[in-house]
Amino acid sequence: MTTTDYIISAALILLVIPQIRGTRMTLLHTLAPLAAVAAAAAYYLKSFPTEGHDLRLDAVTVAAGAALGLACGAATRLGRAADGVAIARAGAAAALLWIVGMAARAGFEFWATHGGAGGIARFSRDHLITGADAWTAALLLMALAQVVCRLAVVRVRARRVATPAAIPVGA
Repeated sequence: MTTTDYIISAALILLVIPQIRGTRMTLLHTLAPLAAVAAAAAYYLKSFPTEGHDLRLDAVTVAAGAALGLACGAATRLGRAADGVAIARAGAAAALLWIVGMAARAGFEFWATHGGAGGIARFSRDHLITGADAWTAALLLMALAQVVCRLAVVRVRARRVATPAAIPVGA
């Protein structure tokens, strides 16, 4: 792992801090985590392999990311600010789920570059996964699924909490 890899992983994990402190459910706060994952994808994603069982790997990691995101969104507390805007605040369970998902991917990358490459190569060969690019795509899709599902759950729940005047048109 390079210094850049550590910085990107830490940044994705540290996205939990604003969630714990509480964020107003505005468009900016909704798009920031998506932008972070998109930036990571732009940096890491070189190709999107679809041969062998690469798409099955993608489906498994997307399902895992979606499950983490849905659980994280469900465990996020919602309140209302004085102006009627919904406030989302991650409690311990939501924060832990976020950290588990983001740290698991960082841990996999660390393991892959610090002694685990042989085991990953054997697993990939035995399960018809075409290589590192397939793993990269799958893990990025997992992160995206986690972020999108958490945001979707929180946004839907926020609509119930916010006063009608606080919900912007098209939100």
